[in-house]
Amino acid sequence: MIVTEIVPRTLDAVDASTDEARAWLRTRYAREDAAYVRLNMITSLTGSASGADGTSETLTNRVDRRILGVIRAEADVVLVGAQSVRAEGYVVPRSVRLAIVTSSGDLAGHRLRLEQGATPGRVILVCPQRRADELAESTRSLGVQVLGVPGSERLQPGAIVAALRGRGLTRIVCEGGPSLASQFANAGLIDEFCVTVAPALEPVDKPFVRLAERAAAEVAGHLVDEAGFSYLRLRALR
Repeated sequence: MIVTEIVPRTLDAVDASTDEARAWLRTRYAREDAAYVRLNMITSLTGSASGADGTSETLTNRVDRRILGVIRAEADVVLVGAQSVRAEGYVVPRSVRLAIVTSSGDLAGHRLRLEQGATPGRVILVCPQRRADELAESTRSLGVQVLGVPGSERLQPGAIVAALRGRGLTRIVCEGGPSLASQFANAGLIDEFCVTVAPALEPVDKPFVRLAERAAAEVAGHLVDEAGFSYLRLRALR
């Protein structure tokens, strides 16, 4: 699968199946700042975050997954909502921590598995401060960490970011789902939107991100592949 760079208009291309592709993509997605919040999600042309099976698996392709790996390798932590973990059957990454946002502390239905080579303790449960001790006790056998966030029962994006940065996790990649992504976008906390647009027309239950008002951004990069997928990077303007 050949991937071509459209913005900036270099028209450089690489075969995504080669070892060279990872370094080529890493150059395009590299960030020099020590602290940032990135949103990384996939959407259909109609704005759906999921395909026919109710997950992103039926939207994604090999190039998207390779870019996912490159973005994660740049980060300190991947941030996801508990509902997405249940729906997507998340695998704990080898090289980056996985932080799961849960207001209720209910982990029923989670199917977290360690990738081959991943070490225990890489999962952080982000919950309201008042539930932290209870959740730490109930998950003691799972080898996860619990991070209590001060504030109301409904966790606020700014408080989540502050709590993660308090642990030294300053390079944050939010992978959604739509509810968490929308909260972060509307709070004005996303520095860069990394969005894969799949050439699919899916019914839309929830858009991959729902904005209350227009978010000013500029195109920082745009790749396309032979299958009609677009890979956009939008830098927030503040």
